Amino acid sequence: LINEYGPTETVVGCCIHEVAPEDPSTGNVLIGRPIANTTLHVLGEDLRLVPVGAVGELYIGGAGVARGYLARPELTAERFIPDPFSAEPGARLYRTGDRVRRLSDGRLDFLGRMDSQVKVRGFRIELGEIETALLQLPSVREAVVVVREDRPGQARLVAYVVPRPEQAVDSSVLQQSLRQALPEHMVPSAFVVMESFPLSPNGKVDRKALPAPEMPQVAFVEPATELERSLAKLWRELLGVKRVGRDERFFELGGNSLTIVQLQGRLRTELGLQVALTDLFQYPTIGSLAEHLTSQQSGPDRVEQSQQRGESRRQNRAPVRGRGRRASGSRDDSDDSED
Repeated sequence: LINEYGPTETVVGCCIHEVAPEDPSTGNVLIGRPIANTTLHVLGEDLRLVPVGAVGELYIGGAGVARGYLARPELTAERFIPDPFSAEPGARLYRTGDRVRRLSDGRLDFLGRMDSQVKVRGFRIELGEIETALLQLPSVREAVVVVREDRPGQARLVAYVVPRPEQAVDSSVLQQSLRQALPEHMVPSAFVVMESFPLSPNGKVDRKALPAPEMPQVAFVEPATELERSLAKLWRELLGVKRVGRDERFFELGGNSLTIVQLQGRLRTELGLQVALTDLFQYPTIGSLAEHLTSQQSGPDRVEQSQQRGESRRQNRAPVRGRGRRASGSRDDSDDSED
Protein backbone atom coordinates (compact mmCIF):
# COMPACT_ATOMS: atom_id res chain seq x y z
CA LEU A 1 0.00 0.00 0.00
CA ILE A 2 1.45 3.37 -1.09
CA ASN A 3 0.04 6.44 0.65
CA GLU A 4 0.47 9.53 -1.53
CA TYR A 5 0.07 13.06 -0.26
CA GLY A 6 0.10 16.42 -1.96
CA PRO A 7 -2.11 19.41 -2.82
CA THR A 8 -3.00 20.45 -6.36
CA GLU A 9 -0.71 23.48 -6.04
CA THR A 10 2.32 21.15 -5.92
CA VAL A 11 1.39 18.65 -8.67
CA VAL A 12 -0.67 16.58 -6.21
CA GLY A 13 1.62 13.64 -5.41
CA CYS A 14 4.76 15.14 -3.89
CA CYS A 15 5.17 12.96 -0.78
CA ILE A 16 4.81 9.19 -0.41
CA HIS A 17 4.90 6.50 2.23
CA GLU A 18 5.02 2.76 1.61
CA VAL A 19 3.20 0.93 4.38
CA ALA A 20 5.45 -1.75 5.88
CA PRO A 21 4.36 -4.93 7.70
CA GLU A 22 5.71 -3.59 10.98
CA ASP A 23 3.72 -0.33 10.76
CA PRO A 24 0.99 0.13 13.42
CA SER A 25 -2.39 -1.30 12.44
CA THR A 26 -4.26 1.62 13.99
CA GLY A 27 -3.88 5.40 13.93
CA ASN A 28 -2.73 7.70 11.15
CA VAL A 29 -0.96 6.38 8.08
CA LEU A 30 2.21 8.43 7.62
CA ILE A 31 2.60 10.61 4.53
CA GLY A 32 6.31 9.76 4.42
CA ARG A 33 9.07 11.55 2.50
CA PRO A 34 9.25 13.91 -0.49
CA ILE A 35 9.67 12.68 -4.06
CA ALA A 36 12.62 13.82 -6.18
CA ASN A 37 13.10 17.56 -6.77
CA THR A 38 10.77 18.37 -3.84
CA THR A 39 11.49 19.85 -0.41
CA LEU A 40 9.22 19.65 2.63
CA HIS A 41 9.69 22.03 5.57
CA VAL A 42 7.85 21.97 8.90
CA LEU A 43 7.77 25.59 10.07
CA GLY A 44 6.40 27.56 13.01
CA GLU A 45 4.55 30.87 12.89
CA ASP A 46 7.90 32.67 12.60
CA LEU A 47 8.73 30.62 9.48
CA ARG A 48 11.58 28.88 11.31
CA LEU A 49 12.11 25.14 11.30
CA VAL A 50 10.51 23.42 14.32
CA PRO A 51 12.35 20.60 16.16
CA VAL A 52 11.84 16.95 15.30
CA GLY A 53 8.57 15.77 16.83
CA ALA A 54 7.14 19.27 17.20
CA VAL A 55 3.95 20.24 15.37
CA GLY A 56 4.16 22.86 12.65
CA GLU A 57 2.75 23.84 9.26
CA LEU A 58 3.95 22.07 6.13
CA TYR A 59 5.57 24.20 3.40
CA ILE A 60 6.43 22.61 0.04
CA GLY A 61 9.17 23.73 -2.32
CA GLY A 62 10.86 22.45 -5.44
CA ALA A 63 10.15 21.93 -9.12
CA GLY A 64 6.51 20.96 -8.62
CA VAL A 65 5.32 24.20 -7.02
CA ALA A 66 2.75 25.93 -9.25
CA ARG A 67 3.05 29.51 -10.43
CA GLY A 68 0.00 30.63 -8.50
CA TYR A 69 -3.77 31.07 -8.80
CA LEU A 70 -5.28 32.36 -12.03
CA ALA A 71 -6.44 35.97 -11.70
CA ARG A 72 -6.12 35.88 -7.88
CA PRO A 73 -2.94 37.82 -7.03
CA GLU A 74 -3.83 38.38 -3.35
CA LEU A 75 -4.35 34.68 -2.70
CA THR A 76 -1.21 33.83 -4.64
CA ALA A 77 0.84 36.24 -2.50
CA GLU A 78 -0.64 34.71 0.67
CA ARG A 79 -0.02 31.05 -0.18
CA PHE A 80 3.14 31.21 -2.34
CA ILE A 81 6.03 32.84 -0.47
CA PRO A 82 9.77 33.28 -1.20
CA ASP A 83 11.78 30.17 -0.32
CA PRO A 84 14.37 31.16 2.35
CA PHE A 85 16.00 27.71 2.12
CA SER A 86 16.79 27.83 -1.61
CA ALA A 87 19.65 29.55 -3.43
CA GLU A 88 17.71 29.47 -6.71
CA PRO A 89 16.47 32.94 -7.75
CA GLY A 90 12.68 33.24 -7.58
CA ALA A 91 12.22 29.95 -5.71
CA ARG A 92 9.03 29.80 -3.67
CA LEU A 93 7.32 27.68 -1.02
CA TYR A 94 3.67 26.74 -1.02
CA ARG A 95 1.97 27.13 2.35
CA THR A 96 -0.30 24.09 2.67
CA GLY A 97 -2.27 24.92 5.81
CA ASP A 98 -1.67 21.33 6.97
CA ARG A 99 -0.43 20.42 10.46
CA VAL A 100 2.37 17.85 10.48
CA ARG A 101 5.30 16.68 12.56
CA ARG A 102 8.59 15.16 11.45
CA LEU A 103 9.58 11.87 13.05
CA SER A 104 13.14 11.02 14.06
CA ASP A 105 13.65 8.99 10.86
CA GLY A 106 12.58 11.91 8.64
CA ARG A 107 9.09 10.70 7.77
CA LEU A 108 6.14 13.05 8.14
CA ASP A 109 3.00 12.44 10.17
CA PHE A 110 -0.10 14.31 8.96
CA LEU A 111 -2.20 15.66 11.86
CA GLY A 112 -4.93 17.67 10.17
CA ARG A 113 -5.68 21.15 8.98
CA MET A 114 -4.37 24.29 10.70
CA ASP A 115 -7.88 25.72 10.41
CA SER A 116 -9.37 22.76 12.31
CA GLN A 117 -8.74 24.75 15.49
CA VAL A 118 -11.88 26.63 16.39
CA LYS A 119 -13.07 28.83 19.23
CA VAL A 120 -16.31 27.93 20.95
CA ARG A 121 -17.61 29.70 24.08
CA GLY A 122 -14.18 31.25 24.61
CA PHE A 123 -12.25 27.96 24.41
CA ARG A 124 -9.80 27.05 21.65
CA ILE A 125 -10.61 23.55 20.49
CA GLU A 126 -8.98 21.13 18.05
CA LEU A 127 -11.83 19.39 16.27
CA GLY A 128 -9.44 16.59 15.30
CA GLU A 129 -8.89 15.71 18.96
CA ILE A 130 -12.62 15.13 19.43
CA GLU A 131 -12.84 13.09 16.24
CA THR A 132 -9.90 10.97 17.37
CA ALA A 133 -11.56 10.32 20.73
CA LEU A 134 -14.76 9.25 18.96
CA LEU A 135 -12.90 6.89 16.61
CA GLN A 136 -11.40 5.13 19.62
CA LEU A 137 -14.88 4.03 20.72
CA PRO A 138 -15.63 0.45 19.60
CA SER A 139 -18.99 1.28 18.01
CA VAL A 140 -17.80 4.18 15.81
CA ARG A 141 -16.43 3.63 12.29
CA GLU A 142 -16.32 7.24 11.07
CA ALA A 143 -16.62 10.56 12.89
CA VAL A 144 -16.76 14.23 11.95
CA VAL A 145 -17.12 17.14 14.38
CA VAL A 146 -18.18 20.62 13.28
CA VAL A 147 -19.18 23.91 14.85
CA ARG A 148 -22.76 24.91 14.07
CA GLU A 149 -24.66 28.08 14.83
CA ASP A 150 -28.22 27.08 14.00
CA ARG A 151 -29.42 29.71 16.43
CA PRO A 152 -27.75 33.14 16.08
CA GLY A 153 -25.11 33.67 18.76
CA GLN A 154 -25.26 30.07 20.02
CA ALA A 155 -22.29 28.24 18.51
CA ARG A 156 -22.03 24.62 19.58
CA LEU A 157 -20.12 21.45 18.78
CA VAL A 158 -21.99 18.77 16.85
CA ALA A 159 -20.62 15.27 16.24
CA TYR A 160 -21.63 13.14 13.26
CA VAL A 161 -20.88 9.43 13.47
CA VAL A 162 -21.21 6.37 11.24
CA PRO A 163 -21.47 3.20 13.35
CA ARG A 164 -19.60 0.01 12.66
CA PRO A 165 -21.60 -2.77 10.98
CA GLU A 166 -24.15 -4.39 13.29
CA GLN A 167 -23.32 -1.92 16.06
CA ALA A 168 -25.96 0.19 17.78
CA VAL A 169 -24.94 3.73 18.68
CA ASP A 170 -26.58 5.63 21.52
CA SER A 171 -25.89 9.36 21.61
CA SER A 172 -26.05 9.57 25.40
CA VAL A 173 -23.52 6.72 25.70
CA LEU A 174 -21.17 8.46 23.24
CA GLN A 175 -21.45 11.71 25.16
CA GLN A 176 -20.77 10.03 28.48
CA SER A 177 -17.76 8.18 27.03
CA LEU A 178 -16.28 11.42 25.72
CA ARG A 179 -16.68 13.06 29.13
CA GLN A 180 -14.32 10.46 30.51
CA ALA A 181 -11.68 11.33 27.91
CA LEU A 182 -12.14 15.05 27.22
CA PRO A 183 -12.80 18.23 29.22
CA GLU A 184 -16.41 19.36 29.37
CA HIS A 185 -15.99 22.22 26.88
CA MET A 186 -14.81 19.74 24.21
CA VAL A 187 -17.79 17.39 24.51
CA PRO A 188 -20.30 17.95 21.67
CA SER A 189 -23.75 19.01 22.77
CA ALA A 190 -25.45 17.08 19.95
CA PHE A 191 -24.81 13.84 18.08
CA VAL A 192 -26.15 12.76 14.70
CA VAL A 193 -25.95 9.10 13.68
CA MET A 194 -25.77 8.57 9.90
CA GLU A 195 -25.46 5.63 7.53
CA SER A 196 -22.81 7.52 5.54
CA PHE A 197 -21.43 11.03 5.15
CA PRO A 198 -22.19 13.27 2.16
CA LEU A 199 -19.13 13.62 -0.05
CA SER A 200 -17.86 16.43 -2.26
CA PRO A 201 -16.90 15.73 -5.91
CA ASN A 202 -13.29 15.06 -4.82
CA GLY A 203 -14.39 12.39 -2.34
CA LYS A 204 -13.99 14.36 0.90
CA VAL A 205 -16.68 14.82 3.54
CA ASP A 206 -18.92 17.73 2.53
CA ARG A 207 -19.26 19.35 5.93
CA LYS A 208 -21.65 22.00 4.64
CA ALA A 209 -24.10 19.28 3.57
CA LEU A 210 -24.26 17.65 7.02
CA PRO A 211 -27.81 17.90 8.40
CA ALA A 212 -28.74 20.09 11.34
CA PRO A 213 -29.28 18.06 14.51
CA GLU A 214 -32.60 17.98 16.24
CA MET A 215 -32.67 20.42 19.12
CA PRO A 216 -32.60 18.48 22.41
CA GLN A 217 -35.78 18.62 24.42
CA VAL A 218 -34.70 18.79 28.04
CA ALA A 219 -37.66 18.53 30.38
CA PHE A 220 -37.79 21.60 32.59
CA VAL A 221 -37.42 20.73 36.27
CA GLU A 222 -37.90 23.55 38.75
CA PRO A 223 -35.00 24.08 41.19
CA ALA A 224 -36.17 22.45 44.42
CA THR A 225 -33.94 23.66 47.26
CA GLU A 226 -32.91 27.10 48.46
CA LEU A 227 -29.38 26.50 47.18
CA GLU A 228 -30.64 25.40 43.75
CA ARG A 229 -32.82 28.51 43.52
CA SER A 230 -29.84 30.71 44.45
CA LEU A 231 -27.70 29.03 41.78
CA ALA A 232 -30.49 29.41 39.21
CA LYS A 233 -30.69 33.13 39.97
CA LEU A 234 -26.96 33.55 39.32
CA TRP A 235 -27.17 31.57 36.09
CA ARG A 236 -30.11 33.66 34.83
CA GLU A 237 -28.24 36.89 35.47
CA LEU A 238 -24.94 35.73 33.98
CA LEU A 239 -26.38 33.96 30.94
CA GLY A 240 -29.21 36.35 30.22
CA VAL A 241 -31.90 33.65 30.15
CA LYS A 242 -35.40 33.83 31.59
CA ARG A 243 -35.42 30.51 33.40
CA VAL A 244 -33.00 27.70 34.28
CA GLY A 245 -34.01 24.15 35.09
CA ARG A 246 -32.02 22.02 37.52
CA ASP A 247 -30.93 19.61 34.74
CA GLU A 248 -29.86 22.13 32.08
CA ARG A 249 -26.15 22.44 31.36
CA PHE A 250 -24.24 25.70 31.83
CA PHE A 251 -22.45 25.68 28.45
CA GLU A 252 -25.50 24.57 26.48
CA LEU A 253 -27.30 27.66 27.81
CA GLY A 254 -24.58 29.92 26.39
CA GLY A 255 -21.90 29.86 29.10
CA ASN A 256 -18.27 30.42 28.14
CA SER A 257 -14.83 30.74 29.70
CA LEU A 258 -15.55 34.28 30.90
CA THR A 259 -18.96 33.67 32.44
CA ILE A 260 -17.82 30.56 34.27
CA VAL A 261 -15.08 32.60 35.97
CA GLN A 262 -17.68 35.25 36.82
CA LEU A 263 -19.88 32.51 38.24
CA GLN A 264 -17.02 31.33 40.46
CA GLY A 265 -16.52 34.88 41.77
CA ARG A 266 -20.19 35.49 42.49
CA LEU A 267 -20.54 32.15 44.26
CA ARG A 268 -17.80 33.35 46.59
CA THR A 269 -18.98 36.94 47.12
CA GLU A 270 -22.76 36.44 47.12
CA LEU A 271 -23.20 32.93 48.50
CA GLY A 272 -20.00 32.59 50.50
CA LEU A 273 -19.07 29.39 48.63
CA GLN A 274 -15.52 28.52 47.60
CA VAL A 275 -15.89 26.49 44.39
CA ALA A 276 -13.00 25.38 42.19
CA LEU A 277 -13.31 25.96 38.44
CA THR A 278 -12.75 22.26 37.88
CA ASP A 279 -15.86 21.54 39.95
CA LEU A 280 -17.91 23.92 37.80
CA PHE A 281 -16.85 21.93 34.74
CA GLN A 282 -17.42 18.58 36.41
CA TYR A 283 -20.86 19.50 37.75
CA PRO A 284 -22.36 21.60 34.94
CA THR A 285 -26.01 21.47 36.02
CA ILE A 286 -27.66 23.21 38.94
CA GLY A 287 -28.79 19.91 40.40
CA SER A 288 -25.39 18.21 40.24
CA LEU A 289 -23.54 21.30 41.49
CA ALA A 290 -25.93 21.76 44.42
CA GLU A 291 -25.54 18.10 45.40
CA HIS A 292 -21.76 18.40 45.20
CA LEU A 293 -21.67 21.58 47.27
CA THR A 294 -23.96 20.09 49.87
CA SER A 295 -21.79 17.00 50.26
CA GLN A 296 -18.59 19.09 50.35
CA GLN A 297 -19.99 21.36 53.02
CA SER A 298 -20.99 18.37 55.22
CA GLY A 299 -24.69 18.88 55.01
CA PRO A 300 -27.34 21.46 54.12
CA ASP A 301 -26.87 23.40 57.36
CA ARG A 302 -23.27 24.25 56.49
CA VAL A 303 -24.29 25.42 53.01
CA GLU A 304 -27.06 27.56 54.46
CA GLN A 305 -24.62 29.08 56.95
CA SER A 306 -22.19 29.88 54.11
CA GLN A 307 -24.99 31.52 52.14
CA GLN A 308 -25.93 33.60 55.17
CA ARG A 309 -22.31 34.72 55.61
CA GLY A 310 -22.14 35.63 51.93
CA GLU A 311 -25.37 37.65 52.21
CA SER A 312 -24.01 39.43 55.28
CA ARG A 313 -20.76 40.34 53.51
CA ARG A 314 -22.65 41.61 50.47
CA GLN A 315 -24.84 43.86 52.61
CA ASN A 316 -21.79 45.20 54.47
CA ARG A 317 -20.12 46.04 51.16
CA ALA A 318 -23.19 47.72 49.68
CA PRO A 319 -22.32 51.09 48.10
CA VAL A 320 -22.87 54.30 50.02
CA ARG A 321 -25.29 56.47 48.05
CA GLY A 322 -23.50 59.24 46.18
CA ARG A 323 -19.94 57.90 46.54
CA GLY A 324 -19.89 56.14 43.18
CA ARG A 325 -18.92 52.66 44.48
CA ARG A 326 -20.32 49.36 43.24
CA ALA A 327 -21.23 46.51 45.51
CA SER A 328 -18.68 43.73 45.42
CA GLY A 329 -19.74 41.00 43.04
CA SER A 330 -22.18 43.17 41.06
CA ARG A 331 -22.26 42.68 37.34
CA ASP A 332 -20.32 44.95 35.00
CA ASP A 333 -21.72 44.41 31.51
CA SER A 334 -18.60 45.93 29.97
CA ASP A 335 -16.63 42.86 31.07
CA ASP A 336 -18.96 40.32 29.48
CA SER A 337 -17.51 40.19 25.96
CA GLU A 338 -15.45 37.20 24.91
CA ASP A 339 -11.81 37.67 23.99
